Amino acid sequence: MNRTEVRDALFPNCPIRNILSRIGDKWSLLVLFTLETNSTQRFKELQRNIPDISQKMLTATLKMLEADGLVRREAFPEIPPRVEYSLADKGKSFLPHIDSLIAWAMDNMGDIMESRKQYLLK
Repeated sequence: MNRTEVRDALFPNCPIRNILSRIGDKWSLLVLFTLETNSTQRFKELQRNIPDISQKMLTATLKMLEADGLVRREAFPEIPPRVEYSLADKGKSFLPHIDSLIAWAMDNMGDIMESRKQYLLK
């Protein structure tokens, strides 16, 4: 059991801690944002659009987001097999909050970086 699973098991009724532990990792918001901007995508497309993510991390992140009902995975019975990922309705309802967070980060990043610099100079 990893840290997130332990934390979720210890505090299952705390919505803030539970949800933030799932989406507050390095990749989840980027995957959701990428699916927002590019709609339905195959695995390799997602991997190309998030160049720093490893195949293993993308797989794990997609599984977690699918388990939480934020991402929808659709497998097509073709040869070769085709799998597409898109935002589920719950993921779409989360988009305005992601967009607000991105806007806030863009508006404040310069000030935050300057504050960090000043803090280190103390």
